[in-house]
Amino acid sequence: MDQASSSATTISVNVNSIPILNGTNFKDWKENILIVLGCMDLDLALWVEEPTPLMEESSLDEKRNFERWARSNRMSLMIIKRGIPEAFRGAVFEGITNAKEFLVEIEKRFVKNDKSETSTLLQSLISMKYKGKGNLREYIMEMSHIASKLKGLKLELSDDLLVHLVLISLPAQFSQFKVSYNCQKEKWFLNELISYCVQEEERLKQERTESAHLASTSKDKGKKKKKEYEAAPKGPAQKKRKEDKDTCFFCHQSGHMKKDCAKYHAWRTKKGLPELPKAK
Repeated sequence: MDQASSSATTISVNVNSIPILNGTNFKDWKENILIVLGCMDLDLALWVEEPTPLMEESSLDEKRNFERWARSNRMSLMIIKRGIPEAFRGAVFEGITNAKEFLVEIEKRFVKNDKSETSTLLQSLISMKYKGKGNLREYIMEMSHIASKLKGLKLELSDDLLVHLVLISLPAQFSQFKVSYNCQKEKWFLNELISYCVQEEERLKQERTESAHLASTSKDKGKKKKKEYEAAPKGPAQKKRKEDKDTCFFCHQSGHMKKDCAKYHAWRTKKGLPELPKAK
């Protein structure tokens, strides 16, 4: 692939990475426009005012600077327009030939009202609740990300306030953890909070696992006893089993055990076996 083809491919990839402006994504759209134009070294016209028109007596440097600015302006304008639907352009932008002015006019029409956006973000931050599902670290980082957006809108929340908002949003099983923090003199930074919260969540999970195992073990023991009770003989069979326990295994007569059987002792004497010790 020659240099020209490679350059064309790079340009195509960069331009295609720009999202289409849809009225709700202006900030992301503008950020992508600036990144692409910057990477392609085409953003000169967005930061430098248009040079004075060339004259016959203009120097070579002035001509080079003007040509460089004109190319940047022309390419920037084409790339910016490519990311805007035809319906959004309208007749308002028809006469604008300056890329910087064109971008400013778009911003006037699509940028959100800062007060409205601040209110929405703040409401979202205050109403966030962790339900014990998903990743706690990512959840806290999401709250921190919203706080960063508020900071960009000139509403800066202190780390201490953000820590309290995170703790308030945690579920009831973190109650002991919250009390522990409120009772200590030291304050946590956000990174410390994340670390301690993750450790506490792991501890709670371990406790739940152990409790579930204990409950399961107790349940299994209860089932075993119930099965043993159900398997035990009832009625006449139970009575017979009890009688079997009081029956002599030597003479098979009930009412005494083998060790107390007179016939058994007589048999042992006859055989010359030593006498059994008498029960105390």
